[in-house]
Amino acid sequence: MSKTLIVVESPAKAKTIARYLGEDFEVKASVGHVRDLPASTLGVDVDRDFKPMYLIMPGKDKIIKELRRASEKADRVLLATDPDREGEAIAWHLAHILKIDPNSHCRITFNEITSGAVRYAIENAHPININLVDAQQARRILDRLVGYELSPLLWQKVRKGLSAGRVQSVATRLIVMREREIDKFIPEEYWKLQAFLKKGEKESPFSTLFQGTKKNGRVSRMTIGSKEELDTLLTEIKENEFIVDEVKPGTRKSRPYAPFTTSTLQQSASRALGFTAKRTMSAAQRLYEGIALGELGQISLVTYIRTDSVRVSTSAVREARAWIEDRFGTSFLPDKPPFYRNKSKAQDAHEAIRPSHLDMPPERVKSYLSGDLLKLYTLIWNRFMASQMTPAVFDKITCDILAGNYLFRARGEKMIFPGWLKLYGVQSDLDEKKESNKKDDNSADDDEPDIVELPELKAGDRLLCDRLAPEQKFTQPPPRYTEASLIKAMEELGIGRPSTYAPTISTLFDRYYVEREERQLKPTELGKAVTEMLEEHFASIVDTDFTAEMENALDDVEDGSRNWVGLLDNFYGPFHKDVLKAKETAEKVVIEDEPTGRKCPQCEEGDLVIRIGRYGKFIACNRYPECDYTEAISDPTSAHCPKCGSPVRVRKIRRGNRLYYCDKTNDANCDFTSFDLPIDGKTCDVCGSYCVLRRFRGRTYEACSNKDCPTRKRSGASKSKKASKSKKTSTVSSPEALSKS
Repeated sequence: MSKTLIVVESPAKAKTIARYLGEDFEVKASVGHVRDLPASTLGVDVDRDFKPMYLIMPGKDKIIKELRRASEKADRVLLATDPDREGEAIAWHLAHILKIDPNSHCRITFNEITSGAVRYAIENAHPININLVDAQQARRILDRLVGYELSPLLWQKVRKGLSAGRVQSVATRLIVMREREIDKFIPEEYWKLQAFLKKGEKESPFSTLFQGTKKNGRVSRMTIGSKEELDTLLTEIKENEFIVDEVKPGTRKSRPYAPFTTSTLQQSASRALGFTAKRTMSAAQRLYEGIALGELGQISLVTYIRTDSVRVSTSAVREARAWIEDRFGTSFLPDKPPFYRNKSKAQDAHEAIRPSHLDMPPERVKSYLSGDLLKLYTLIWNRFMASQMTPAVFDKITCDILAGNYLFRARGEKMIFPGWLKLYGVQSDLDEKKESNKKDDNSADDDEPDIVELPELKAGDRLLCDRLAPEQKFTQPPPRYTEASLIKAMEELGIGRPSTYAPTISTLFDRYYVEREERQLKPTELGKAVTEMLEEHFASIVDTDFTAEMENALDDVEDGSRNWVGLLDNFYGPFHKDVLKAKETAEKVVIEDEPTGRKCPQCEEGDLVIRIGRYGKFIACNRYPECDYTEAISDPTSAHCPKCGSPVRVRKIRRGNRLYYCDKTNDANCDFTSFDLPIDGKTCDVCGSYCVLRRFRGRTYEACSNKDCPTRKRSGASKSKKASKSKKTSTVSSPEALSKS
């Protein structure tokens, strides 16, 4: 009996694939990469066409022995690593280790882990794509050259333990440049003027927004720039009646979003679920590799998760349409499947991210999925299914109202058919649009009137003015990046590729170039200093256009139109000269310690200062190394320890999270720590445990501290939404409001 060995990267993926194959197949995992450049040396011979020196990675000897033993017993070996550059490179390294001819039909790929896809791939094995391997190899060597030459320079000129990279340094600079815009921003005063009008004395007033003037049907926008301008305007408006000038009815169609790409999945998971990019990709990877679903076995729930294409297979569209018709009826099914166009830079090798088994909606598998997995799977399911549904339809009305020549405008809107929003949710759509449409410039963002419920109006109607409501405002600086908006910017600028966004952002936190304030990314003084040095001496490395051109060049290597050695040669010569020059001319960067105003309690001579270490900020004596006193940075809160009653303090830990702990934590009698702030005197009505203040997507809500309590089954999102809708619910203070600096 002939035996076929199939090698994949992960044990979970191996287990999922094995259940589709019979006894003639054995499936084993390489557990990721098996060979790489050495950690202690450059590992690239720059004088011999950048020849890399690959070594077996530490800890992989046992796995390689098992793979070799299995391959010797097998009649055929198939390499089923992921269908991208990294996966192709792993297959190439495995072929070398297992002595397989890479030109033989030893490679199989599939976009989804289903029985049909796996068996089709086995029947259509092909040689390893050396162009993909070359593209991955070129990227790896580029990153090694940059990191290996720049990092020691940063150690010498700034601080030990730092690193620089083609993508991470540009991402850091984007955040730093945004902070510079914020710092130099000068707010400008303007006034927003609303008129609350009603049709009759007993009618409820509706809001309108001042727009400017309207003469002979022509609208001229007008900004109210000062209190003096406002007072003059109010005087003139009060002298006139409010008369309906024009009522414009219409219809608006809201079309569904395209299915997820890697970038849009990370952005939506950040906005809707509060997930970091790393957390999103970790959950997505598990959904792709396979989840144990009880008697159903190990099943992959989503297609390949690293893609920038919105293309969907014909069979998936057909199945989705059948599900939509069965669930919602034919009125929610468009005559023709919607078509979504890829962005110009998108690679179309893989489908969009979608469910791989359309007979497994979230409600069927929810009992087998943990919180993160279920939330992300539901997000992917709803996005894909909604993308195949009809548009939502709204009746809309725009009403122009004149007080003399001064124009006020009101907007009304009513949904007449929900379409795709029946599944996706109106609020989810509003939240997504609100986040994705945030302006990055300094202009006022409230020049459009709110959508309100309007009475029946017609031209010539005279309206009563209930009140005029002026509001002083100031233009706002551009917002700091969030993970979602940074990923969006990187994608638009062509910096990195889908597989690099999450690890790049993680590196910025690991190197402490960036810290998190709520959901916003703020550069540290260290991040600013490193960026300034790179801008001065390595302008191309932190230039967005240069980095994007390099990504395009790697794409050219992948499609076979460019030689990878020539690409490296063009880059390395000028770069190496810049490194040598910087070693001689760059001045040492001194990052000033921030004084605390306190004396050192240990030596009683030195002053305590705030320093930046490997794991973030901490307090230390300025007489180090003579005095080694250190302490964590923390602030008092108004809360008290639920165990011993002592004061509770709060400090930031890695990635901007807050840790609340008892002031007596160092004592053996109390070990209280929590990521949630305890609420004094508040206990759970169900289980009696103390209550805490939890966070979700920037909101706060009260919850039981006991994770097993039935009240914890409801998500913070649903609680906060219900709380915001209820006028009887009291406002809950944020942890910042409860903290005492």
